[in-house]
Amino acid sequence: METAKAPWYYLLLLILAGESVFILPFVLSRVFRPTVLEAFDLTNTELGLCFSVYGLVALIAYLLGGPLADRYAPRRLIAIALWTTALGGLVYATFPGFTVLRILYGYWGFTTIFLFWAPMIKATRVWGGTGSQGKAFGFLDGGRGLVGALFGTLGVLVFSLFLVSEALDATFEERQEAFKYVILFSSALVALVGGLVWRFMKTSDGDEKSIRVERITWSQIGQVLRLRSVWLLMLIILCGYVGYKITDVFSLFAQDVMRYDQLESAQVGTFLLFIRPVIGVLIGIVADRTQTTLMLFLSFVIAAGGSLLFATGLVTHSATVLFFVSTFIVAAGVYATRAIYFAVMERGRIPLLLTGTAVGMVSLVGYTPDIFAGPAMGYLLDASPGPPGHRHVFWMLGAFSIMGAAAAWAYHRRYSRSA
Repeated sequence: METAKAPWYYLLLLILAGESVFILPFVLSRVFRPTVLEAFDLTNTELGLCFSVYGLVALIAYLLGGPLADRYAPRRLIAIALWTTALGGLVYATFPGFTVLRILYGYWGFTTIFLFWAPMIKATRVWGGTGSQGKAFGFLDGGRGLVGALFGTLGVLVFSLFLVSEALDATFEERQEAFKYVILFSSALVALVGGLVWRFMKTSDGDEKSIRVERITWSQIGQVLRLRSVWLLMLIILCGYVGYKITDVFSLFAQDVMRYDQLESAQVGTFLLFIRPVIGVLIGIVADRTQTTLMLFLSFVIAAGGSLLFATGLVTHSATVLFFVSTFIVAAGVYATRAIYFAVMERGRIPLLLTGTAVGMVSLVGYTPDIFAGPAMGYLLDASPGPPGHRHVFWMLGAFSIMGAAAAWAYHRRYSRSA
């Protein structure tokens, strides 16, 4: 089913919204992980449990939100998701206790997924048409990476501006106060993006009606579940998303193993974010010119190879160059995988009209790392403090990358020559 191609600014708004909605629950803790642990008085395991609450709520939200995306136009759903997520930032900025923090992450699991996730994926697939799926999803994830990097850079800038002393000499209260301004600044930007989406992310009424169904039937759900591509995609996304979750520990690795201070560790996290847009755009272009399914397989192989450099203990305090090279290799594989795993839906003969329903079902399994990856990483890091814990985390990444490569190869063998 073809529709008139939406303009470029439509994709740009999707990119901007696609990362903004996750700034508060995920990007800040990725860039400022040591600061978050200190400011909220959390262990790695406790922070992982917050992510688990998010994942449990998201699990239901994926399933219910998928069909919603097939019934309603994305603009309203996405804007409301952004505004409600920004409201949660006001609570986050009060540095609530562990119980309230878990409730807040559950709230974010609803606002960022139920109204947001499937509409974003479906709108991107529509924009890409039949011949530019790699470019559409590569640009989406690469652009989201750039937005995340810019948010991270602005966050580090705000943190440093409000940090009245040097990072190593600042008191706990000074670091916490500086981070509060980072949270409030981020919340304001997320709300602003919601306004832009509401005002400008519009298409014609005819185009919107052509990709909507009045209601989802059980026969349509059965049609989606009978597709082998849906089941393979569940496993591919699960393995790829574990890799993405593990990128959260790089700033902590910089502190624990490379012995950087909190500001330097945050800068490492920001450096990682800048890799994502470059990889996303490049893999999207290359995938459309070669085979998207093959590029997905190779991305898993690269992630597995990079993880072994960390897991075997080759990256040490004195190996600064190797640290950044290894970080780049892992990030390249992980971000390339993430950029194009939804781009293979067209090859897998998943109907465009039922994209939202399919995304909901695939995400139900594919994003379970939101439940188990955080606590698993937290346990490994807390049970073996310092370099040993980080090696265990990267062994975990290697195992899931190899499993993902196997699933991606099976997908490639079955669907690489599909129309």
